[in-house]
Amino acid sequence: MSGAEIMREIEDKTSRRWKPSPGSVYPLLSWLLDSGYTKELSDSEAGVRRYELTKEGKKFFEEHEQRKSQDRSARFFGSQFDDWEGAMPEEARELVESWHNMRRAGRALRRKLRDDYSEALVTQAKKLVDDFVEKISRLSEAEKV
Repeated sequence: MSGAEIMREIEDKTSRRWKPSPGSVYPLLSWLLDSGYTKELSDSEAGVRRYELTKEGKKFFEEHEQRKSQDRSARFFGSQFDDWEGAMPEEARELVESWHNMRRAGRALRRKLRDDYSEALVTQAKKLVDDFVEKISRLSEAEKV
């Protein structure tokens, strides 16, 4: 697909609620190309650059879809705060940001283990997570008293 075709496709798929601009689509296409997730097709028309996903690009988007699905079914400090009544205190907003940072770190660790598996790293990470769960559980129980 070309950049213009991608923009039309997004516009159609969103029932015209979003019409992406060239300034958002073409830098993304450039990044995908530079990252090896897309390749330019050699049979493009004159003046029209067409792209397709590489095997790595398909894997990247499949993983993204899996993360989205997991995020929807197992959100931590995500939508639970959507129904917060009144203004959220600054400390709570900071906690939400810390939680999001933890999730990003977890995804980075998962990628690292997928690409370069290490039993020692798994052991370390499991200990950290187990300690974290125990401490958070204690905080939650302390609030019930």
